[in-house]
Amino acid sequence: MRRCVCPGSFDPITNGHLDIISRASRLYDEVYVAVMINKAKKGLFEVEERLDLIRAVTAEYANVRVEAFHGLLVDFCKQRDIPAIVKGLRAVSDFDYELQMAQMNNGLSGVETLFVPTNPTYSFLSSSLVKEVATWGGDVSHLVPPLVLDALNERLRQD
Repeated sequence: MRRCVCPGSFDPITNGHLDIISRASRLYDEVYVAVMINKAKKGLFEVEERLDLIRAVTAEYANVRVEAFHGLLVDFCKQRDIPAIVKGLRAVSDFDYELQMAQMNNGLSGVETLFVPTNPTYSFLSSSLVKEVATWGGDVSHLVPPLVLDALNERLRQD
């Protein structure tokens, strides 16, 4: 069985993330979406909320599994016999950082990283940008799934 992982913080998941997950789901038998937990960062959404949102918006993909993980991504891969990490690249600046991570991960465990060019529609998109624009009342409805938009608007009303 061919397995891969699409890692990230997904705070919140965007249409750009979904594009990469969807494409990976057509290439692999099982795609794990790993919500990486960074205790040093305070997210807008709690980890469980992110997991629920991702599960809901990826429900159409029968081969997608969504899990949280704290620690090294290569350990997540080893524990699940996952030989490949799939990452979307938006720009050259992404490549510089992601190449270093890919080389480190391969050196630690032999896990390969496959870079997928982002759909040009989402080449500028990040969770951070979505949160910032939404915080100031900007329209992000074309950048996130409707369920995520509702959760984002609700969360921002609470703050």
